[in-house]
Amino acid sequence: MGNSSDLLSIKNLSVSFGGLKALSNINLDLHTNEVVGLIGPNGAGKTTLFNALSGVVGVDSGALEINGKSHKWPKPNELIDLGIARTLQGVGLFPELTVLENVMIGATKFAKGGLISSALGLGGRDEKRLRDRAMVALERVYASGIADRRADSLPYPVTKRVAIARALVSEPKILLLDEPAGGLGAQDIEWMNSLIHNLASSCSVLLVEHHMDVVMSVCNRLYVLNFGEVISSGQVETVRNDPAVIAAYLGVNN
Repeated sequence: MGNSSDLLSIKNLSVSFGGLKALSNINLDLHTNEVVGLIGPNGAGKTTLFNALSGVVGVDSGALEINGKSHKWPKPNELIDLGIARTLQGVGLFPELTVLENVMIGATKFAKGGLISSALGLGGRDEKRLRDRAMVALERVYASGIADRRADSLPYPVTKRVAIARALVSEPKILLLDEPAGGLGAQDIEWMNSLIHNLASSCSVLLVEHHMDVVMSVCNRLYVLNFGEVISSGQVETVRNDPAVIAAYLGVNN
């Protein structure tokens, strides 16, 4: 299994859909205050790995440790208690709600049916505490000044910040960032790089990203997936120069 100092350790994870193996015997470790990149071509299994960690897809086999303790693979409503939060590729904000309300939802464990009402119908002291936490999360992404704006009034790069704030409001120890630089221009990508560096001071980040300049800038280590298997892992420069990686991924996109 993983080292006892590992914050997150995955051993021999396999996931299949019907007869198709989406992931085969994946081993991955994430240390405290570390940014680890998960890269590979489209269809390599990166999102499936995130979905397995988030309880969105079932796992065929594999062991999970968090803080050196064995855990069953989580259900989505167990993530907050495990200290795990995730952003989505498509941002996924509720357009009719304010920025603050969207962020508040990230701190609540909800039943599928009443997500908004259960998140925002707290009242009294609990609601004030949640609002305060949401404002702190917005401050961390430099978006507290737009707390009262409706989500559907925001430019796309700003919605990415709000989505990260929504993940941060639960004060996770493990943050899963799903293509945070996707759809951003050069200036916004540079800003995102800086933000991810800052986030690593308070949590560990597992990052799926296609922008290789982001990956090379912010990651301490990399895992490369191809056809559902890890074909390379290690320090950024080591992976970057791995012939298997160049053939499978980097060489195709550079």
